[in-house]
Amino acid sequence: MTRDPIHGLTAADASARLTAEGPNELPQDAQRSLLKIASQAVREPMLQLLLAAGLIYLVLGSTVEALVLLGFSFINLILVIVQERRTENALHALRDLTSPRARVLRDGVAGLIPARELVRGDVLLLAEGDRVPGDAELIEAQHLMADESLLTGESVPVRKIAGNPTAPQPDGTRPGGEDTPLVWSGTLIIAGTAEALVRATGPRSEIGRIGADIRR
Repeated sequence: MTRDPIHGLTAADASARLTAEGPNELPQDAQRSLLKIASQAVREPMLQLLLAAGLIYLVLGSTVEALVLLGFSFINLILVIVQERRTENALHALRDLTSPRARVLRDGVAGLIPARELVRGDVLLLAEGDRVPGDAELIEAQHLMADESLLTGESVPVRKIAGNPTAPQPDGTRPGGEDTPLVWSGTLIIAGTAEALVRATGPRSEIGRIGADIRR
């Protein structure tokens, strides 16, 4: 059976969707300085309580108790600073793993666009060595293998097969597993070629949800 030709979105539709849904990128605040992180940490009620108790003991002449509490306050402050910096570094690392460009079919013509301009409904053209720029469902696939270790922690690549792009995506579908029709933003195509219909971009993608969890 001959498949109807795929033309992808029109440039006008893609532009309208980009305006409505926002760019395909992970939200990211400017990296804070250590001083700013420390000043924000000091505003935490628990840390303020420890500092206040330490100062009260100091005023009352209980030097040992005061030093213990102030020591705990200092350790707590250091731990908060380290954790916050690690969180920011992890968010930057996730953003760096997203593809800078995407090969898509628009108005029936294949072309490269900045990945941030990818929108839901775009038709992705994937090949070996590509990093997937958005969560998508395969329309057609030839010997496609993907490395999803970024999302699953499993180093063994998984085989992908084409699905039915007109059917709704099943609830609770997650990365991992053989012979699934979904590819995920940030994962790497290590073999084969495919066409895929973009289902989610930016913060709505799986990697975007991971970034949101890290920010909490």
